[in-house]
Amino acid sequence: MRYINTPNFDHKQSDKIGILLTNLGTPDEPTPKALKRYLKQFLSDPRVVEVPRLLWWLILNCVILQFRPRRSAKAYATVFTEQGSPLLFHTQAQRDAVAAKLQQDGLNDVVVEFAMRYGNPSFDSVLEKMFAQGVRKLVVLPLYPQYSASTSASTFDELARNFMCRRWLPDLRFVSHYPDYAPFIKAAADKIRRHWQQHGQADRLILSYHGIPKRYLLNGDPYHCECYKTSRLIAEQLGLNKEQYITTFQSRFGREEWLKPYTDETLKALPAQGVKSVQIFCPGFSADCLETIEEIGEENKEYFLHAGGQRYEYISALNAEPEHIEALCQLINDNLHGWQVNHLPQRAELAEQLKHEKYGD
Repeated sequence: MRYINTPNFDHKQSDKIGILLTNLGTPDEPTPKALKRYLKQFLSDPRVVEVPRLLWWLILNCVILQFRPRRSAKAYATVFTEQGSPLLFHTQAQRDAVAAKLQQDGLNDVVVEFAMRYGNPSFDSVLEKMFAQGVRKLVVLPLYPQYSASTSASTFDELARNFMCRRWLPDLRFVSHYPDYAPFIKAAADKIRRHWQQHGQADRLILSYHGIPKRYLLNGDPYHCECYKTSRLIAEQLGLNKEQYITTFQSRFGREEWLKPYTDETLKALPAQGVKSVQIFCPGFSADCLETIEEIGEENKEYFLHAGGQRYEYISALNAEPEHIEALCQLINDNLHGWQVNHLPQRAELAEQLKHEKYGD
């Protein structure tokens, strides 16, 4: 096996701590070609689609990738801006804000980067860049508050794949989830509360999360329970009772049963129950993307209003807002506990000594 080596490593270089923020990913542009490349990588991940590989290969390559890229490209074209994909520029803004906040807090020698599980910037390119800068201690923070094998574990798989090819591995701390992390809960509740101050409170608050197949839950995936825990804690912060908010799941795909209640079906049914106004927030999405802007902000709005609803408001994701950045930096600092940048002066001394010694005699 050929390993990724570091033959030009400078032994006088100071060791650094690296912070790697990660998110799901996005196509490079809203075109069928770019979507086909992105969807093939995403839907080929066995963590995402737990179907026998040969059967799924046939379905994916002979059916899905023949039709879905063109349809998905049209949807992405509605959310792309001059800055590119919303998920990309929001995650980049989060990276920049986290780096600035950590520097403000006195961590001047920390390298902060971001990578996408699928698409660009890739794990391989970003990790290579970080290690070239001297990162020898690494905190990886996937921006998924609630754990699922299809997100957090898939991120770890990609990290491990890269590490398996490296001769020199860093010390590693991996944040697998933070569904009940108090600063995150407060940031989410404060975001909703500010919206209420500007627009008033609706009949119902909908807390919508990305769905996964129900059998993942039955096989032991904790995602369903962690979503409900996040909802309960946000509701407690807001002083809501059980009748004032609903937890739902969006973005299902295929014919099998996914986590319920479904967001779209809930919104279609609420007006007949006397609920005429709703506000919807997505606590599982750290940054706005296609699923929040187009699916929640537009598609589901049409369902609710067409069913007889009168007022529908989407409350945007936390993105790079100060309270969210503060929460992420506190989480990072919790995971830096006990770590200090080690300059290892003895390594430079050893390097000088080796210059004067011969081996193999």
